[in-house]
Amino acid sequence: MFSGIIKRLMLWAVIATVLGGSFPLMGGGKKIKVVTTLPVFASVAEEIGREHVETFAIAAGYQDPHFVDPKPSFIIKLQKADMFVHAGLDLEIGWVPPLLEGARNPDILPGGKGYVDASQNVPLLEIPAGDPATLRAQGDIHVYGNPHYWLDPLRGKIIARNICEGLIRLHPELEAEFRANLADFQQRIDTRLKVWQRQMAPLKGVKIVAYHNSWPYLEERFGFDIIAFIEPKPGIPPSPKHLVKIISLMRKHRVPLIIIEPYYSQKSSQLVASKTGAKVVELATSTDAYPEVKTYFDLFDYNIRRLLEALESGGGATGASGK
Repeated sequence: MFSGIIKRLMLWAVIATVLGGSFPLMGGGKKIKVVTTLPVFASVAEEIGREHVETFAIAAGYQDPHFVDPKPSFIIKLQKADMFVHAGLDLEIGWVPPLLEGARNPDILPGGKGYVDASQNVPLLEIPAGDPATLRAQGDIHVYGNPHYWLDPLRGKIIARNICEGLIRLHPELEAEFRANLADFQQRIDTRLKVWQRQMAPLKGVKIVAYHNSWPYLEERFGFDIIAFIEPKPGIPPSPKHLVKIISLMRKHRVPLIIIEPYYSQKSSQLVASKTGAKVVELATSTDAYPEVKTYFDLFDYNIRRLLEALESGGGATGASGK
């Protein structure tokens, strides 16, 4: 399936290597080169590895993680990587396999000491029943569960533990340091979570509409209620008929907010908002989605601030007799 893509990528990778493509050197000492699919995993790796790691995220924070163009330069990064971290659960199934095959780096393949599936031991939501092949044929359905688990800070602690174990496999002599960094990260998550939960109290029980199903873990942790999606099915643009149903539902329940990812068009969401009086709120799905979202902690600070600002600015749907 990917053979043609892989051959082209490998050709360009050889050319780029000759031209000097590589990890930039940092500080003169040998760093643990960590390549991640998403910036959010790179930010967590930096929390655990600190001065011992050098990270590179393949996708940008504002990109749809389902669809990333596999570039030859990414193969070079993977060839030189000591560790590879990905979301798993088939989130990156469309672009990670050709990159890994092209890189031919056994240390970062499943079973290698530098391979980290960040979803390992993470409690998952929305695991569908049925045969995976049949489920895939029904559309963009994640057959192993919803893959956006990093949007819950407590699950972020498990991600950090998985990355910590990977770093220890690579450098067991630094185990004590990595485990101390992990403990510090997890303690800071617990401390900040108390603040975030207090801040999110006004949204507890509030009905919200989302464009795409990226938010069940954030919803579960902070207690708001996503009652519908602008997309009729994941990855399928809404029809006029579907939008009429959403507008009616939002008027009935006086839904104040529509949340959307940075990589989707807001056209349909803004149309629905104009008919209901709701506010469209663009949230970050990863670190580096916006300049101010640099760390894992920034990710939640930013999204909570955006939600509260929208709610406090008068987000609220009109009734059935409204617009």
